[in-house]
Amino acid sequence: MAAMMDRASFLPRSKSSSFSSTRSSKDEKYWLPLPVHQQPKLRVRTLLGHCLYRRVILWSVAVLFILCLTLSTSGVHLHHSRILDYVDFGGQGQQEKTGGLEVISLLLPAEVDDNGLEDQGKDSSGKPHWLRFKHLDGYFNGLKALVSKSNYTPEFPRKKGEKSPFPLTLTYTGMPTPTPYIPQPDYKASEYTKKYYEVQTCYVDKNNTIPAPDLYAYNGVVQGQPEPAIGSHSLLGIRNDVCFDRFGRYGPYGLGYGYDEGGVVVGLDTEAEGSEAVWAKTGKINYNEVDWSDAQNRCYESNKRRFVEAEKKDDPLAKATRRESRKLEKITRTAIVIRTYVGFQWTQHSILNFRAMISELSLRSGGEYSIHFLLHVRDDDAPIWADPASAQRVLDENVPAEFHGLCTLWSEAQMRLLYPGNFGSTVENPSNGAIHGVYRSAHMPLQHFAMTHPQYAHFWNWEMDMRWLGNYYELFDRLGIWAKSQSRVGIWERSQKYYIPAFHGTWDNFTDLVQNETKAGGRQPIFGPVVFPGRAPIRSEEFGENAMPATCSDRSDMSQCGVGEDADLITLNPIFDAEESGWVFASDVTGYDPKQPTPPRRCAIITASRLSRRLLQAMHEETWRHHHAMFSEMFPASMALHHGLKAVYAPHPVYLDREWELKSIDKAFNGGRDQSTSAHGSPFDFTNEHNHKGTSWYYNSEFSGLLWRRWLGYAQMDGRGSNGGRSGEGSLRGGVDEESSPESSGRLCMRSVLLHPIKFEHPNENW
Repeated sequence: MAAMMDRASFLPRSKSSSFSSTRSSKDEKYWLPLPVHQQPKLRVRTLLGHCLYRRVILWSVAVLFILCLTLSTSGVHLHHSRILDYVDFGGQGQQEKTGGLEVISLLLPAEVDDNGLEDQGKDSSGKPHWLRFKHLDGYFNGLKALVSKSNYTPEFPRKKGEKSPFPLTLTYTGMPTPTPYIPQPDYKASEYTKKYYEVQTCYVDKNNTIPAPDLYAYNGVVQGQPEPAIGSHSLLGIRNDVCFDRFGRYGPYGLGYGYDEGGVVVGLDTEAEGSEAVWAKTGKINYNEVDWSDAQNRCYESNKRRFVEAEKKDDPLAKATRRESRKLEKITRTAIVIRTYVGFQWTQHSILNFRAMISELSLRSGGEYSIHFLLHVRDDDAPIWADPASAQRVLDENVPAEFHGLCTLWSEAQMRLLYPGNFGSTVENPSNGAIHGVYRSAHMPLQHFAMTHPQYAHFWNWEMDMRWLGNYYELFDRLGIWAKSQSRVGIWERSQKYYIPAFHGTWDNFTDLVQNETKAGGRQPIFGPVVFPGRAPIRSEEFGENAMPATCSDRSDMSQCGVGEDADLITLNPIFDAEESGWVFASDVTGYDPKQPTPPRRCAIITASRLSRRLLQAMHEETWRHHHAMFSEMFPASMALHHGLKAVYAPHPVYLDREWELKSIDKAFNGGRDQSTSAHGSPFDFTNEHNHKGTSWYYNSEFSGLLWRRWLGYAQMDGRGSNGGRSGEGSLRGGVDEESSPESSGRLCMRSVLLHPIKFEHPNENW
């Protein structure tokens, strides 16, 4: 739904009865009873459900019939719009749709609760309720207002009685100086080399003369900048006492100098005082002749004894390793799989972004991570596997040369060959897309990629229009560590709720709150694989394998169940119950017995997530063997649910553009069942998703792009429109003139944050 799409032997299928018989009695404690919310075969939802088409037809026909009787004599003229014009099906390259709120307000009547907030997020005038909150200005303070974390006062949220940081007092008359930012372990330290293999330095150039550069950060926080409203840096182990400007973040990769010096030109048209500090150590690196695939492969080859994988008998390095007297631990590898497609417009900023990703994740980690591009070839007739020249032509026309060697081509025709056969009936298909199409099954090529790349234990599914202001290694490493530390007890319930630190308090308080809300709702927590009518086993289950770790077998301390176990799924938005959620694709479920109730489903909006090999193998088998499928954002989480795998939502920092009341944030973003994001009242209901427009992370966010371009140094409309619009309304602010002014606080410096979607970067790219 997001811009994601911007978005062996074969065993006979076993019946559920045979599957049940394979379970030993000792495993029974891991299985849920039949869900009590299963729907009858003749469902009321069939008539009045959340399916977008059905809701449009039934409500619109009823309302318009009545209105037409009045309008026929009133002289009022209606302007018609198709509801689907306001739905983003995740189509790659699609432009954003706007203006749907007025149409939506005709569909369902809103009900006002005790707090005066309406169920559909509108006030009594029919406008979004967040209009009553004032815009936050602290995001646009600059480096001259940098202070230490101990002297920092956020504009939002503030404690009762806490003074405002405004009017702002500048700390510097000139610019502060950045320092190298290195979140990777100290690979030379004795504490590391006593436990792990030594890490060899990796280089950008083929002559091994240019080591991967440092990026730079400023020690401190810009005074007055808001804190994240949702999620937390410190919870995940990400530093919150430093900030990044555009030159410290991307200067080492070519920002701020021209093609003649090996840069990318962009940045030369922005304010640049003090930027030369980032090149003082390495100079301006010439990237004109860099082959990132070669650099990544050389890095791996020099460090491959560090990793868990089969060793070749004739490998001299492996033989030398075996002769070592001490036993050192080996680590697993992770692939970052970036989804791109024929026709994607590569900008200079996107080139910088992926240079940073390869350098920080692969080269600076000694090959622990590897970056790949999955390139969707839309022309099913292109002979990309039969003719190397045709494949090369696709690369030449669609991908910068420096990334060619990292690309794997795929097509929907290939998916039809890999996953043939009749997939059976679909409950609902709002997009009218084919089951092998990228709209509905973007996971298929990722599944195939995982099956053909056994060297990786985990796979990050990533998108082209996401940006991380910070070091990529810190993001992916800390998310993995935090998810590994989480207990399986209550993990599904915690993962369906947004964590709002200023409202919920500490993580322990949040955990207790979720437990109490689950009990109050009369629901049994999910624990282990889920049983439901028509469930079919996968091979590992038939062989008696248990997905639950050994730590869950000891009932003496169940709080440790799953602690230390790598997560099979890490999502960046809550994992919610799709049933009755109002999410438009909630019933896009294919291949299950239509005589049985629709299987239980979980979903995380935005496909960006980390998936384990074990999860992808289960998804792969469910696809080829059982012909099961669900919408792209729903299939991974649902397969983890069905097979008892460890899934967790990582509450990364998310900012809001307005000064919301804390209880209103919880009301809007946790308005579903048991005060979560699930079921009725979900923030992912089509009528509620407008609340995300002012966040820094969601597929329909408008604030993310505004903040990103201001951070890059370009003037933007500040979004102060009378209708609350953030895109193209208000006054023109920022840019080189404002940032260079003596009265200015300088260029922006932000703490680490994920931004999505980024539809354009330089103002000249706004098409």
